[in-house]
Amino acid sequence: MTAPTTDTGTQDPSGAPPEEPSLGRKVGSAARWSLVNTMVMRLGNFAMGIVLARFFLGPEAWGVYGIAQTVLLVLLSANELGVSLAIVRWEGDPRRFAPTVLTLSAASSCLLYAVLFALAPAVAGVLGSPEASGVLRVMCLVVVLDGLSQVPAGFLTRAFAQGRRMAVDAVNFVLSTTVTLLLAMQGWGAMSFAWGAVAGSAGALVGCCLAAPGTLRFGWDREQARALLRFGLPLAGASLLALGVANVPPMVVGSTLDQLALGFYVLAFNISGWPVRIVSEAARRVSFAGFSRLAESPKALADGFGRALGVLVTVTVPLCVLLAGLAGPIVVLVYGERWEPAARALPWLMALGLIRIGCELAYDCLVAIGRRRSLIAVQGLWLLLLVPVLVAGARTGGIAGVAQGQVLVAGAVVVPVYLVALHRGGVRLGIVARACAWPLLGGAVMAGAVLGMERVLGDGVLALLTTSAAATLCYAVCVLPSLGFLRGTAPAATSTTIKE
Repeated sequence: MTAPTTDTGTQDPSGAPPEEPSLGRKVGSAARWSLVNTMVMRLGNFAMGIVLARFFLGPEAWGVYGIAQTVLLVLLSANELGVSLAIVRWEGDPRRFAPTVLTLSAASSCLLYAVLFALAPAVAGVLGSPEASGVLRVMCLVVVLDGLSQVPAGFLTRAFAQGRRMAVDAVNFVLSTTVTLLLAMQGWGAMSFAWGAVAGSAGALVGCCLAAPGTLRFGWDREQARALLRFGLPLAGASLLALGVANVPPMVVGSTLDQLALGFYVLAFNISGWPVRIVSEAARRVSFAGFSRLAESPKALADGFGRALGVLVTVTVPLCVLLAGLAGPIVVLVYGERWEPAARALPWLMALGLIRIGCELAYDCLVAIGRRRSLIAVQGLWLLLLVPVLVAGARTGGIAGVAQGQVLVAGAVVVPVYLVALHRGGVRLGIVARACAWPLLGGAVMAGAVLGMERVLGDGVLALLTTSAAATLCYAVCVLPSLGFLRGTAPAATSTTIKE
C-alpha cells in the first residue's frame, strides 16, 4: 500500500491525508475566476451592443427591449421564492433537501410565467409600450429555465466552483449572442433579444446540469418545504423589492416620457453597468457564500466586509469617474451621434452605480447573518421614496432628472439606513469609512483632472486616451496609502455584534 500524497504529488512522510484548501484560498480562487468570467462576458455583451446599436437597432427597439428586460428581472427576483439560497447557506449535506428546493423553484417559476403570459398585453400597455407584449411572452420563458437551473447553480456557488460556472456562462453567451445577431440581421428587432435570451438560458441549464451532475432531481418533503419557505420567502420579498428599485426607473421613463426617451435611458443604463456590473457580479458570486462561512465570527465578518468593500470601491471609482466625466465624447465615439442624448443621464447613473455596489455588498452581508427584517425595511423604504421622486424628476428634467432622483434617494436616505443596519449587525461605521476614504478622495482628484484636461485637450480619440491615462495615474497615487488595509496587513478595527 502506498502512503498518502500531498497535492503536489509527493508523498507526505507523516501519512496524514491531504489538507482541504482553506476558506480564504477557496474564496480567493473563486473571486479570481468570477472576475475573469464577468469581465469576459461583459466585454462580449458590450461589443454585441455596439454592433446592434450602430447597424441594426434604433432607440425605439431598445425601448421595447428595455421594457421586456425590466419585467424579466422583476420576475427573476422571485421566481424560486428565495429557497435556492438554502443550497448555499444551510449547514449539512444540501443533497438531502435539494429535490424539494427544485420542486418549489420549478412550480413557482411556471406559475409566474403563466400569470405573465396572460397579463402581457396589459403590462406592456401600462408601461407605455403595447408592442412589447409579444417580446415579453417570449423573453420571460427565461423565468422557467432559470427556475430549473437554480439548484445546480447553487451547488456550484456553495463549492466556490467559479471555473465551472465560467464555462456555463460562456455557453450562455455564445448561444444568446449568435441567435440575437442572426435574428437582428433578419430584421426581427427587439424580438431578436428575446429569442437570444431563451437560447442562452437553455444552454446554461444544460451546462449547469453537466457541471453539477445529479443535482437536477425532483422530490418533496413537507417538513423541508415548510422550513425552506420560512427561510426563503422573506429573502424573496427583499429581493423583489430590490429588483423593483432597480427597474422602477425605466418603467417611469416609459410611462411618463416616450419610447424614444426610454431607448436613450436604457442605453445609458447599460453603459453605466460596464464597470459596475463587472465588479459587482464578480463579487456577489462569492460574497454571500463567503459571508455565510464567517457569520459566526463577528470580528472576522466585519474585517472581511471592510476589505471586500475597500477592494470593490477602489477598483470601481476610476472607471465610474472616467465614464461620468467623458460621457458625451464616449457615447458619440462608441455608438454614434444619434445616441448622444443618452449622455445626459450617464454621469448621474455612474454615481448611482458606485452607491449600488456598496449597497449590494451590504445586502449580501445582512442576508448571510440572517437580518432579513432589516433588508425588507431598507428595500421597502427605498422603493416607497423612489417612485414620486422619479416621476417628478422625469417631468422636470427628462432622463437626466430620473437619474438625479435615483442618486438623491440612494445617497441621502438609503446609504444611511444601510449603515445603521450594518452597525447593528457588527460592522461599524469606522470600518466602512476606512474602506471608502482613500478611493473617494482619489476619485475627487481624478474628476478634477478629467474635467481640466478635457477643456485643454478636447475630446478627440488621442485626447481621451491621454486624459484617461493621466487621471488614472493621479488616482493611483492617491490610493497607495490604502494598500495595506486592502491586503489585510494593516490592523483592522474591532467590532461587536448587537442582536436584532
